[in-house]
Amino acid sequence: MASIEVKVPDIGDFDEVSVIELLVKPGDTVKAEQSLITVESDKASMEIPSSSAGVVKELKVKLGDKVKEGSVLLVLESAGGAESKPAAAAPAPAAQAAASPPPAAPAPAAAAAKTGPVEIRVPDIGDFKDVAVIELLVKPGDTVKAEQSLMTVESDKASMEIPSSLAGVVKELKVKLGDKVNIGDLIAVLEGAAGASPSPQPSPQRGEGASPAPATAVAPAPAAERTPPTAALPPHEPGTPTGQLPHASPSVRKFARELGVPLEEVKGTGPKSRITQEDVQAFTKAVMKGEATTKAAGGKAPAGGGGGEALGLLPWPKVDFAKFGPVERQDLSRIKKISGANLHRNWVMIPHVTNHDDADITDLEAFRVMLNKENEKSGAKVTMLAFLIKASVAALKKFPQFNSSLDGEQLVLKQYFHIGFAADTPNGLVVPVIKDADKKGVIQISTEMGELAKKARDGKLGPADMSGACFTISSLGGIGGRYFTPIINAPEVAILGVCKSLMEPVWDGKAFQPRLMLPLSLSWDHRVIDGAAAARFNSYLGAILADFRRTML
Repeated sequence: MASIEVKVPDIGDFDEVSVIELLVKPGDTVKAEQSLITVESDKASMEIPSSSAGVVKELKVKLGDKVKEGSVLLVLESAGGAESKPAAAAPAPAAQAAASPPPAAPAPAAAAAKTGPVEIRVPDIGDFKDVAVIELLVKPGDTVKAEQSLMTVESDKASMEIPSSLAGVVKELKVKLGDKVNIGDLIAVLEGAAGASPSPQPSPQRGEGASPAPATAVAPAPAAERTPPTAALPPHEPGTPTGQLPHASPSVRKFARELGVPLEEVKGTGPKSRITQEDVQAFTKAVMKGEATTKAAGGKAPAGGGGGEALGLLPWPKVDFAKFGPVERQDLSRIKKISGANLHRNWVMIPHVTNHDDADITDLEAFRVMLNKENEKSGAKVTMLAFLIKASVAALKKFPQFNSSLDGEQLVLKQYFHIGFAADTPNGLVVPVIKDADKKGVIQISTEMGELAKKARDGKLGPADMSGACFTISSLGGIGGRYFTPIINAPEVAILGVCKSLMEPVWDGKAFQPRLMLPLSLSWDHRVIDGAAAARFNSYLGAILADFRRTML
């Protein structure tokens, strides 16, 4: 095994550039020409490739370091060390552009004197072919100066801004987002153009290691046929030029485009708020969980009046209801707008299964009535829901997968027991949360529930009152019904629905006895829980409600 020092190759007319991203770490196996680091100047970012293949033994640079041609990046261990190429012989593609000055512009005097419409074309941008237009920095009607950037293009490893060689007014843009361009392709038509440079030189501050040379004002050979816009572009193409790219390397922007992530909405955690690949992944997870929305989505999930095209469904029917008879329109309450979007997301994204069962609460109800009579003077009234919360805690302790949340490919098992309960208000349902229900008695839970329910009716619940739940109970006991399918409140993995208890004849082995039966409906996330576990959870919960002494075991 031979040790090889990999150095910064010829990257053009740069003095020192900052290391903004490390793409490998010690122990990684790299191939020749594989990118090792990303560096950045004032207006360009570039990835520095490896001149050899091998295993990274040691990194010689860290984030924020300044490097230049000849700086040692890392040490490789390679079985074929003698075959490695000198660092200077493996420049990044943009460095080749910097090393090769463009040909002089033909007829500079004529170009400088032009005042009519002038065609601006892609100058010599080095050894690049079919680079994508990722940003338009001007629009028709804009006045531009000589050397002002017109658009940004990007290859697999570099981004660069294409400048105008002349000053004038943009009459027409000949490219659009997603187009692929090459040297000589027509970019724009300027009116009143003047000020062409007689011998344009490449500006090292406008490319991936080298700037495209200023475009000539004469018409060279016909432009190569343009490739149609790429389908990998994000769906939120900006309507007006921003004049500034998101602060991210070309590889990260490419990764974001493949996922359809709007980079301008991603918060960077790297140096100088640079967006990293981990930031893009975190943003994608947040959107999938409903914790974040993109501007393109308008911050809303499709509701009844929305379309189903995004899910590959038929469009929502548009009906003029008034032609069938009188109608009245009412705006949805704020709570229903918010909860509706969340419920839609949860129902679509979570594979729900619901188990139905009955719990014998005859003895528990008798105990609850007796307890309330004893505490009549104190005013503390114990509800069946308080017993359900306490019983649910016992069941969650016995079946910990129900007290969890999915985070990517990991299961987060919670060591705390915060139970949410659905509260009906004039504006819709809200879900206050009883924190640390395992540490509270039934009477204390009942008192806290009453206080939270009042705050809910008065519209005074705060975010802290409705966050952190591990498990939710939705009770229709005071209304009626038999069974239903409650929708799981993400990121929880289960929810319990209960309906009105009914006196029923139950066979005890000898005779039918009148027993008060409480219908239970347990919805669970099939990605985390299977049918056998759900049946055991429901059965255990029913046993606790039938004999509440089990909560002390």
